[in-house]
Amino acid sequence: MPKMIVRALAAILLMSSFAAPVGATPLDDANAAADSGDYAKAMQLVRPLAEQGDPAAQYDLGVMYYAGQGVSRDAVEAARWFGKAAEQGDLNAQYNLGVLYDHGLGVAQNDTEALKWYRKSAEQGYAPAETNLGGMYDHGRAVPLDHAEALRWYRKAAEQGLAPAQFNLGAMYYNGQGVAQDTAEAMNWCRKAAEQGFAMAQNYLGQIYVDAPAQDYAEAVKWFRKAAEQGNADGQLNLGLRYENGEGVPQNYAEAMKWYRLAADNGKLGAMYGIALMYDNGEGVAQDFGEAINWYRRAAEHGFPPAESNLGLMYQSGKGVPQDYAEAANWYRKAAEQGLPTAQANLGNLYIGGRGVPLDRVHAYMWLSVAAARGDPNAEKIQQRVAKAMTQAEITEAQRLAAEWKPGAAH
Repeated sequence: MPKMIVRALAAILLMSSFAAPVGATPLDDANAAADSGDYAKAMQLVRPLAEQGDPAAQYDLGVMYYAGQGVSRDAVEAARWFGKAAEQGDLNAQYNLGVLYDHGLGVAQNDTEALKWYRKSAEQGYAPAETNLGGMYDHGRAVPLDHAEALRWYRKAAEQGLAPAQFNLGAMYYNGQGVAQDTAEAMNWCRKAAEQGFAMAQNYLGQIYVDAPAQDYAEAVKWFRKAAEQGNADGQLNLGLRYENGEGVPQNYAEAMKWYRLAADNGKLGAMYGIALMYDNGEGVAQDFGEAINWYRRAAEHGFPPAESNLGLMYQSGKGVPQDYAEAANWYRKAAEQGLPTAQANLGNLYIGGRGVPLDRVHAYMWLSVAAARGDPNAEKIQQRVAKAMTQAEITEAQRLAAEWKPGAAH
C-alpha cells in the first residue's frame, strides 16, 4: 500500500477573543466593549485589572496587544502579558506563550520553552496545546522523536473533537507511525476532521480513496473538491489531476488547467509541471513550447525533478529553445542526482556521444546502471551496448560508481 508522508499540522492560531469570565466580574464590561468593537474602552477596563494581577485580564491584554485591538500591535508586550497569566496557570495563556516561543514572535524562538508551555496547557486538557505537544514529539523538537507519545497527545485532542488532531491521528494510523497501520482507523479519524471542514483532512481522505486497492475516484473527487474550494493547494492539484486523467469525472482539460493554475498560484510545483505538460502536448490549449518551457522552468528552478528532466529534454531537442546539449545535461543532472530514472538514462546517453559533456563511457555506464536499477525500461539494453566498447577495468569502475551512488551525490 502506498504510504504518504505528512507533516502533522499543529493548531497554532492564537486565541483571538477574550476569555469568558465565570459569573459577574469586572471583565464583563470589557467583554461587552470588545464584542461591540470598542477596543479602546475594553483596553481602559482591562489594563488596570491586568496590572492588579488578574490572570484572565492579563490574558485578554496579551490578546489585544497581539491582535492590535485598542493599541498598536506589539508581540513583545503580548508575550509579556501572556507570560504573567501563564505563570498563574492560565491554560490559554500557556498555550499562546508556547506558540510565541514556537514561532519566535515577540520572543526569541525556543523549542524548549515552547515545549514547556505547551505541556503545562496540555496537562490541563487544552486540546490545541495537546495537538502542538504531540507535534513536538512527532518531529523530535526539544524531545527525542517519539511517534507513540505523539499519538497519545493527538488522541487526547482528537477525542475532544479538534479537527487538526483528528487529521494527525488519522495520518499516523495510515502511515503506521506509533501504532499498527490501520486504513480503517485512518479513514475514520480523517473523515471526522474532513466533515468539520478541515481542508488538509479532506485532501488526505481523497488521497486514501485514490491509493486504496479498490480505488474510488468518485469519492476521492468529492473530497478533493471540498479541499480545493477552500483554497487548499494539494486539493487543487489533485482535482486538476483527476480532470486531466478523467478519473472520477469526465476528462476535461479546461477544468484541469483551471485547478492547476490555482494550485500553481499557491506554489505547487506539481501543478506548474502539469501546466507545462498541457502546453507541451497541446492538451486543452494550443501547443506552445515557449509556454511549456516557461512552466517547466518555474518548477525546475525550485528543484522539481520531472520538470528538470523535461526542461533538459526541451534543450536536447530544441523545442521552444535553441538546441543546447550542455544545458540539457545541466538539467538532466539536477534531476538525476535526485533519483529520477528517466533523467539518469538521458544523462547516460549524453555521455555516450559526448554531447554537452565529455565522452565518458564509464559515467555513461554508471548512470544507465543506476537508471536500470530504479526501473527505467530501456536503460539496461543501452548499458549492454555501451559495455561492448569498454574494457573490464572500465566496467568495474562504472559498477563501483553505480554501487556507491546515492541521491544528492554529485557525479
